[in-house]
Amino acid sequence: MFEIIVVILGLVVFEIISSVDNAIVNAHVLKTVPEKYRKFFLFWGLLLAVFVMRGVLPFVIVWLANAGISFGELIDLVFSDPARMEESLEHSKPLLLLGGGVYLFFVFLSWLFLEEKKYAFFVEHFIHKQSVWFYAIASLLITLVIYASVKTDPVLALAASIGATAFFLTDGFRTNAERKEKELQGGNLSAWSKLLYLEVLDASFSIDGVIGAFAFTLSVPLILIGNGIGAFVVREVTVRGINSISRYAYLKNGAMYSIGMLGGLMILESFGREFDFWVAPVNTVILLVVFMYLSIREIQMSKKTV
Repeated sequence: MFEIIVVILGLVVFEIISSVDNAIVNAHVLKTVPEKYRKFFLFWGLLLAVFVMRGVLPFVIVWLANAGISFGELIDLVFSDPARMEESLEHSKPLLLLGGGVYLFFVFLSWLFLEEKKYAFFVEHFIHKQSVWFYAIASLLITLVIYASVKTDPVLALAASIGATAFFLTDGFRTNAERKEKELQGGNLSAWSKLLYLEVLDASFSIDGVIGAFAFTLSVPLILIGNGIGAFVVREVTVRGINSISRYAYLKNGAMYSIGMLGGLMILESFGREFDFWVAPVNTVILLVVFMYLSIREIQMSKKTV
């Protein structure tokens, strides 16, 4: 029971901090639509975000990693015999972890090198100035991972390649989304068009949270509970406390370091390195506390200068 509580807590914290950007974009765009459309999005959007994306995607990922099990058998095993389901996942665990780990670590590297940010440390500013090196480093990294994979198991190399491909596909969509956000806020589209676009954007953001969840546990029911609670909290923040949460300037940094840490753990585990169940949740909570402290200190310093 203690292990279950720690894992769920870690999943909730990770889902919340990794969805901060999503909540901020949602809130900014929702300010430009009438009240009835906001209520529609916050209710039906929550159902889609939790029960469709965060509810279905874990099953799809596990099913793809276990080609010998039909989707119906998979669902039956998850709920009727979760222990047996986890046992059946053991043979495909390295594939799932390596593909997900490469995806998450690329998300972290992309943020570190390419994205404009509030710099928590000087090294972040220095690395961002070297943004031209991102694609070279990403290419070298995937080459090294594939080389190590081929020596262990050629199928692992395919998993690593799929993880990199998934990153570049979603990264392209998000780059376009950043450009589209200004148009959405500008009121040039109808309210329904904006809501539809936000749902698609939600789906893109949810991928990080679902893939990262497998660094905490292979238990799909626990992933559903942790990610579901986290998604609900993010929705509440969107409608009630977005002005407050956006003041914490370094939360995004904490989310990205958490994503990078989980990606690294997943890659190492895929090659046989074992970690205790508490490592991912505890590190996620520590990163949240550190960057929350930095954000609060920044707020206090800005008040003193006013």
